[in-house]
Amino acid sequence: QVQLVESGGGLVQAGNSLRLSCAASGLSFSRSAMGWFRQAPGKEREFVAGISRSGISTFYADSVKGRFLIIRDSAKNTVYLQMNSLKPEDTAVYHCAADLLSTVPRTHPDEYEYWGQGTQVTVSS
Repeated sequence: QVQLVESGGGLVQAGNSLRLSCAASGLSFSRSAMGWFRQAPGKEREFVAGISRSGISTFYADSVKGRFLIIRDSAKNTVYLQMNSLKPEDTAVYHCAADLLSTVPRTHPDEYEYWGQGTQVTVSS
């Protein structure tokens, strides 16, 4: 059974940082590209960041480029999202997802087979 479990969300003030974690089990982590998406109330789920199977290739949404960093630790089957200089508009539920078919990160939610339940990030002004 595939499980993706996110953690690390919370309430922070604008300008501060958070690190989200996503622990994967039940799948071949090293053969999965991984992504982070977010969904704010009343909005569609949007791509935030993705990382290739090898960890060499990463891709970011323009809205987070230069502030967020995605990394993966294959020894721990975990992918992280380091979020710096947080803004109120970053407030959302953040989900990690696994893409078993691509070697490089993709940006559309339909391209990911497995999803975590999400972790809430709230940024106050």
